[in-house]
This record gives sequence, C-alpha cells and structure tokens, in this order.
Amino acid sequence: MQIILASNNQHKKEELGKILYPHTILLPQDMGISFSCEETGKTYIENAIQKAQTLYKQIEKPVLSDDSGLSVEALDGRPGIHSARFGEQETGKKLNQKEKNRLLLELMGDKKERKAAFVCCMVLFINPLRIYAVQETLEGYIATEERGTNGFGYDPIFYLPQYDKHLAELSPEEKNKISHRGKAAKRISKLLEDI
Repeated sequence: MQIILASNNQHKKEELGKILYPHTILLPQDMGISFSCEETGKTYIENAIQKAQTLYKQIEKPVLSDDSGLSVEALDGRPGIHSARFGEQETGKKLNQKEKNRLLLELMGDKKERKAAFVCCMVLFINPLRIYAVQETLEGYIATEERGTNGFGYDPIFYLPQYDKHLAELSPEEKNKISHRGKAAKRISKLLEDI
C-alpha cells in the first residue's frame, strides 16, 4: 500500500519506511504537493487527526500522521505538544534544535527529578470513516549534557538507564525497536496486515 506521511520530515519518512516495509511511505513533496497544517489541538491525538484530515482533503489517499513530543515531569509536562515550537514564547524567536536542547537543559538546571517521556500518537487515516490511532511512549531521563550523533530532535539529551546511553548514541536499528515512534509504527504495521 502507498501511504502518504502528513509531514515534511525526511527523518520520519526514513524511520517509518523501514518499520512499515513493504508499504511505501511518501512525503507530500514526493508527489509535488505542498503540505502545511496549523496545529491547534490540545492533545497529541487532536493534532495527529488534524494533520491527517488536512492532507487527506488534498489527496484523498491513505494518510499516516503523527504528533509527538517530549514530556518532562519537572517542567509540568513541557514542552509536550509544543516540542517542535519549544522556546518561541520564552525567547520570541524560532529556535534551531541545538538552541531548544540548550534551553531545556538550562530550565532543568540542577533539578534532581529528571524523569521524561517521549510520546507519539500515530493516526492511520484510510478515509473519513476509517481512522485508526495508537499512542506509545519511551520513558527515560533528561541528561545534563548532549551526547551522540544518531537520531534527531531531543535524542542527544535523553538518557536511557537500561542502555547507559543517550538516545542519540543508539544505532537506528536499536532506536526503532524501543522508540515511541517505532512502537507506534509497529502497532500501525499490525493494523495494516489486517486491513
């Protein structure tokens, strides 16, 4: 099945392409389509459905969308659904990922409580009457420094005690087995087998 990802993120396409093989994952730009969606939901699932609906209206083909973020206990769940736009309110400007990671580490300071979880809600939107949603997490801790060059986003500052490594130090194969997005995609893969 050909599935269009409601995203412009090449990293996500590559990650999901491996997990959902033999299904073909495409980005809107691969089809010559411009895609953007203002996320106004208050939860991961609201945002994921909103993205899927927006793209489905353009192409009327099966769409896969996700909304994911990093929830930090000591920061009352922030950045959460605002992970991609984190820091804009605090600084008044759009930050690159290095700046977001630095800001998060500054906000954490020397806090003892460093529990955090990556959250991913994934929606498979076959048509307006057939919608499937799953939500998964990867639990760990906010580190005190960046480490690793694999992965993207907040991976370099996310510590996994069971590996004694930062998420960005794992190989892509290791990450796909345990990550929030990997676990959600595996559930979607099982749904696709049944469809």
